[in-house]
Amino acid sequence: MNIPPLSQQFVLHFGEMGSRWGINRTVGQIYALLYVAIKPLNAEEIGEALSFSRSNVSMGLKELQSWSLVKLIHLPKDRREYFQAPDDIWQIFRTLAVERRKREIDPTLSMLRNALLEKPSGAQDIHAQVRMQQMHEFMEMMTKWLDDIQTMDSDTLVSLMQMGSTVKKLVDMKNRVKQGLKSKASRSPSQKIVD
Repeated sequence: MNIPPLSQQFVLHFGEMGSRWGINRTVGQIYALLYVAIKPLNAEEIGEALSFSRSNVSMGLKELQSWSLVKLIHLPKDRREYFQAPDDIWQIFRTLAVERRKREIDPTLSMLRNALLEKPSGAQDIHAQVRMQQMHEFMEMMTKWLDDIQTMDSDTLVSLMQMGSTVKKLVDMKNRVKQGLKSKASRSPSQKIVD
């Protein structure tokens, strides 16, 4: 199987980026090939296209399956297993968010919770716990945001992303209204009558 030049450029780049994302080059290239492939591919086709050994392809596919990033497909009258990347880019994003959370965020949150329950032994530990509390609050907020995203359909996610700086304007407006209500509530009763 020959990979067209444009697809090959994508596959090679994805392999290079893979190491920066915490996956090896082989896995990155296999995923990129499946992502741009016009049809599901079997392990032999993947190995031939990328010049990878059968065992490298097999290990790469197992890793991608463990991340839920490829679907296993069986074709009629063909005993081989075929693989395909999900079509919906937002589903891929949601899957990656869930998997990264399980592997990176959840263990860190557990460690932070345990560290915050420890009795500090001195000023340095107290300072460290304050900083860990800040990180814990941030990570909890991020996981809540990720949970919210998991429940949104793809069209809603696209709309949300397209809002861009409009979201900041809405937050600024909300804060101005809130501040106005606070200042109105803090006025003395005689000042409120004049209003």
